[in-house]
Amino acid sequence: MLKELSIENLAVIESADIPLAEGFNAFTGETGAGKSILIHGIQAVLGQRTSRDIVRTGCKRATVTAVFSPVSEAAHAVLAEFGQDTEDDELFLTREISADGGSTGRVNGRAAPAALLRALGETLVNIHGQHDNQILLRPERHLEVLDRFGDDTTLLDTYKKEFSELQAVARTLTRLRKNEQEKLLRLKELQGIIEELGALDPQPQEDVILDEQFRTASRAEESAELAGMLSRMLTDGEENISDALAAACDQLSRLADSEPDAEPLLGRLRALNIELRDISDEIGALTDGQLSPAEFDALNKRRNEINTAALRYHTDADGLRELYQQSLRELEAIETDADRLRTLTQERADRLHRVTELAKQLTAHRQRLAEEFSRRVGEELSFLNMPRVKLSVNLTQGKLTPSGMDSAEFLISANPGEPPKPIAQIASGGELSRMMLALKAVLAERDDIPTLIFDEIDTGVSGRAAQKIGLKLRALSQHHQVICVTHLAQLATQANHHLLIEKHSTETETRTEVTVLDREQRIKEIARIMGGDDDSALLLQTAEAALDSAQDTVS
Repeated sequence: MLKELSIENLAVIESADIPLAEGFNAFTGETGAGKSILIHGIQAVLGQRTSRDIVRTGCKRATVTAVFSPVSEAAHAVLAEFGQDTEDDELFLTREISADGGSTGRVNGRAAPAALLRALGETLVNIHGQHDNQILLRPERHLEVLDRFGDDTTLLDTYKKEFSELQAVARTLTRLRKNEQEKLLRLKELQGIIEELGALDPQPQEDVILDEQFRTASRAEESAELAGMLSRMLTDGEENISDALAAACDQLSRLADSEPDAEPLLGRLRALNIELRDISDEIGALTDGQLSPAEFDALNKRRNEINTAALRYHTDADGLRELYQQSLRELEAIETDADRLRTLTQERADRLHRVTELAKQLTAHRQRLAEEFSRRVGEELSFLNMPRVKLSVNLTQGKLTPSGMDSAEFLISANPGEPPKPIAQIASGGELSRMMLALKAVLAERDDIPTLIFDEIDTGVSGRAAQKIGLKLRALSQHHQVICVTHLAQLATQANHHLLIEKHSTETETRTEVTVLDREQRIKEIARIMGGDDDSALLLQTAEAALDSAQDTVS
């Protein structure tokens, strides 16, 4: 439960340490005294959105600290989820709101995100304000209320899990089915690439190797032409040097017959002719490795094929090889997607069947729940001085949603014999407050949240109805800590812990104080609520009698 609330520089509250007790805590005070600031403070420390406007004028920051003890198992579970825990059975939550708009949260002195404060708040406190009555006017919230009434959420949890998995499969199917025509076109394109490059079978760096071979072969052809020309000049042509030397040798031989000194020259000339032929043979040998025309044509054709493919796909031989492998993988993936599509289609059908069956079970469960819920709310409404009002739950079925296939709307019949109608068409503000309290009372039976806070639950009611609300809050306080901000004596007298909120103003400032009232102070405050500025002895006696009567009723 909430043991203490400390507030500094929050709106008109300069400083307040507010002790709270088990059972029924009532806050009273004149209109404008700052009762709503308490609710804002509790909401802030529980991680709700805040505004820098809430910081007291002239101050740098506002601070709210709440002490809870004992700490529930649900709160311990939240702490563990966020990597924190408390060995003591006491929990300190702090929220600082800066005038510049920032805020800082702490749990047991350690920095904590607002998400942790909110998660803890959901296990510690349930706040009911006037705006919560709108739940009754919004049918889309009624199914949630009905489900909260159920004490076993196993079926609903199972359904939600199965529905979520069905959605995941459906999303995957949608993605796979999207642009199926584009996939078919891509499939045809991939098959063409694989067929072309598979037949081409480019080898590592083949384009580089072929270019080098082509350059070498081209140079060899040029060399062969030059060698042929030299060979014709030296030994093979019609007027080659070798034949001319041979003719010269014949002439020199005839000269040597008459001139003995010419014999050595003849030997030298003959040796020169032999050397010339050797040179011609060696020149011919230089081109023995030349490609044949057929071989050169084959080389040139392969080079053109590789280069053409590389140009088409904007890559090189190695890139062509990678493109081929990549295309194979993508083709396999598309074919696998097709198989997966068939598998997922069947899986979706199976899951849809399971989810539908669970939804039907959930509907049957809710129909039973609605009967019990209507009965219990009817009992509470009767106690709250609305005996003729009957609440029923209109359950209708539609498409599957994350919460089932049901829609729920609370209908009320204000008088016997009248057909049930939507609450918004019938209920007044005071009736809404009592109906909401009836719902809270019914839900509290199944709820393990330790602290219930009611902010002016008595709006629009008076007299006997207000007394019944006070009695119901006192009854709730037997199992929950109840904190109520009220302006009615019928509620304040039922509390076992009464706090007064007072505003004090000077020419320069306004501040609010919170005081725990003793018996005599309670009597005076109850008298004020009853009669305003009338502080007559008779009114004090009436207030005292009302207090004693209320306390005797619940003792």
